[in-house]
Amino acid sequence: MQKMTNLLNQQLDALLENETDIVSNMANASALLNQSLEQINWVGFYRYVKNHNELILGPFQGNVACMHIKNGDGVCGTAFTDRHPLRVPDVHQFAGHIACDANSKSEIVIPLYKQEIPIGVLDIDSPVLNRFSEDDERLLSEFGSVFLKHVALS
Repeated sequence: MQKMTNLLNQQLDALLENETDIVSNMANASALLNQSLEQINWVGFYRYVKNHNELILGPFQGNVACMHIKNGDGVCGTAFTDRHPLRVPDVHQFAGHIACDANSKSEIVIPLYKQEIPIGVLDIDSPVLNRFSEDDERLLSEFGSVFLKHVALS
């Protein structure tokens, strides 16, 4: 897993070098994860939009998705509000889960904040129960840190 972590982070760092457009960076980051991770059916970003005070769908790979998530709602909104990664082994057991894709069975969400400024979340779903491990959480948290390195604060 450590080799994969380093390689994925190096690939992301190279992909995002000298690019400041956050939407483009989210698109390439989600594509990289989609081609690198096994047993997933959705990977992408929800962007925090201050004017709406909610998460709004950003670039992703997978089936159509929910477009608006209120802070504190579902797995994404909870991880974002709590500011901690959230691994859910069975989404159907998570109170308040927002079902965008009936095939999703487990989920991991990494909240993204840079210098205390909310950016959004990285969200990954799997059609397999209990797909995401502590190692995955560590890998994806590091991936999120590399992504945030390339986010320009205005």
